[in-house]
Formats: sequence, C-alpha cells, structure tokens
Amino acid sequence: MKRCRPQRVVLDTNLVLSALVFSHGRLAALREAWQSGRICPLVSRATVAELIRVLAYPKFRLSPDEQEELLADYLPWCETVLIPDPPPVVLACRDPFDTPFLLLALAGKADALVSGDGDLLALADSFTCPILGAEAFLQGLQSG
Repeated sequence: MKRCRPQRVVLDTNLVLSALVFSHGRLAALREAWQSGRICPLVSRATVAELIRVLAYPKFRLSPDEQEELLADYLPWCETVLIPDPPPVVLACRDPFDTPFLLLALAGKADALVSGDGDLLALADSFTCPILGAEAFLQGLQSG
C-alpha cells in the first residue's frame, strides 16, 4: 500500500487561531488534519511571531498557560522553514502583513496556502502556489 506524504500547507494566522481556540468550530477539521499527519503546516519565524502576538490579544482572554497550551497543540506538528536572504520575489500584496505567508509558501515549496484573507485570496490567479479558502481546502482534503 502506497503511503502518501502529508500536504505541505501554509495556514494563515486566523485559520490556525480558529482551529485552536474554537475546538468544535467549522475549522476543527484543520486541527485534526495536522494532528493526524494528513497535512504538515509550514511556519516561519515571522508567522509564529504573529500567532504568538495574536494569541495574547485581550479579546481572547487566554492566560499565558492557555496560550502555551494552544501553541503546544500546533507547533509540534509544524515544519519550520528558514526564509532565505535575500527572500524570494513575491507578488505585491494589498496588505504588507500578508507578505510573510507568501514568502513562506514559496520558500517552503508549499502545496497550498490556505487563507480566509481577502487580500491573499485576491492573488490566487497569479501566485505560483495554489491559494485556497479553508472550505475548498478541507473539501479537497476529504475527497483526496
């Protein structure tokens, strides 16, 4: 029986956050996918820093211990990618804070960049790596 390698994916911060914080929400399947080894999330120094920063937002009311616990439910399943210097050339994005995800997708040779961010999704037709919404990605994961 042939074993398939997990899909190498870049998940935007909001999707990771939703999968972690809302464990029974619509994106819980993402969490199950990385924990079961069907996907290998790619992270970089910049994307992990953003996740850590967002987990500390007061609106989530997460204690430092809860923040660490959520990171422990994600980071062990991730592969860290070093962004080369100089970094790969990427398309200009309307939101410069999205650039680290584009860099990560290229440098990490991702199979897909999965996002709910309109600025990233707007680049789907012109970026070399497929950019998919969460629902489309999860449907493809279930059928594949």
